[in-house]
Amino acid sequence: MNHILLISISGPDQTGVTAGITSILARHGASILDIGQAVIHSNLTMGMLAELPGDCPLEEVSALVQAFADERDMRIRISPVGADSYGSWVEEQGRARYIVTLLARKITGDQLARVTSVVSSHGLNIDGIQRLSGRIPVGEELPALSKACVEFSVRGSLADAAAFRRNLLEVASELEVDLAFQEDSIFRRNRRLVAFDMDSTLIEAEVIDELAKVAGVGEQVSAITESAMRGEIDFSESFRARVALLEGLSEDALEQVAAGLKITEGAEHLVSTLNALGYRTAILSGGFTYFARYLQQRLGIDHVYANELDIADGAVTGKISGTIVDGARKAELLKQIAADEGIDMQQVIAVGDGANDLPMLSIAGLGVAFRAKPLVQKSAEQSISTLGLDAILYLLGFSDKDQVRA
Repeated sequence: MNHILLISISGPDQTGVTAGITSILARHGASILDIGQAVIHSNLTMGMLAELPGDCPLEEVSALVQAFADERDMRIRISPVGADSYGSWVEEQGRARYIVTLLARKITGDQLARVTSVVSSHGLNIDGIQRLSGRIPVGEELPALSKACVEFSVRGSLADAAAFRRNLLEVASELEVDLAFQEDSIFRRNRRLVAFDMDSTLIEAEVIDELAKVAGVGEQVSAITESAMRGEIDFSESFRARVALLEGLSEDALEQVAAGLKITEGAEHLVSTLNALGYRTAILSGGFTYFARYLQQRLGIDHVYANELDIADGAVTGKISGTIVDGARKAELLKQIAADEGIDMQQVIAVGDGANDLPMLSIAGLGVAFRAKPLVQKSAEQSISTLGLDAILYLLGFSDKDQVRA
């Protein structure tokens, strides 16, 4: 009967460690059943599960591996693994796997303790933990827009996914962090299309409110906007009412407002990275085409659909040309773009902040509520409020070193 050994080695990171140990095992006809390693602050920790022939001299192999480790000032532990124990481990391969992503400005011990306690309380086991964000200096004040991310790979039978997600959201709320929970499916790293809302998502303002300020009807329009975004009144109805208040506004005001638009934190970095990785992108906005085209050129967006503000004799008429892009229309357009691009809806990401974004968030493979209203946060699959838009890259599993830098 063959032997199975679990070899654990740790110590100063140095070249040739893996080659040295596997060479010893190779000389004795070993097969490697599993292997993994991590390096933290120049310290290596590696585990290896090796199968050796039944007639292999285990004491000799162990002595050679131990001597190799001693020469390099490393600690080693060699443990036999029984057939039953190994069989149980193999059976766990069929169990569901999930990804829990912690997003914050800075990672603390309290955050990790609370998140891992929730994981444990639901009977899940953590298979792997990795930091996706870059290294940070010690003893220096972090910049206001710093970002940090730790990803947990967990496995097990989840009896109540809704309760698990609810417990994570409770922790996120109490600690003012974001926690994402996803099934680790083949689609997670294979998304191909990202569709964005524009107002309060790609940009930090509601354009119609900015136009209203210039027109002198700011308070009236803002009140209607907030009510619509909270889902209290129909979007199309509210939109027509707000546009009507802009009647007579000079066309020059549009250029003035466009020039003053502030791009949301992380938006430029996110879109440039998506473009470099071959993703297709779209703006699906209940705002105005004039401003969506402006963002398309600035960010490099592929598709744009928004509302056409009617202008006559150099002034806004207070009317809209064509079909209003409301929540239902956004969902229709998202399906249309995906079909035209030959992309499965499970490979689509939709990002928005308002109630009129919920239809497209619900049909996308990954729906993300970004700095959203309470109703939208509660209804969306994922929510980001702590970091900028580029935190979406962490949800896809991309570390800082994978991302495009200006």
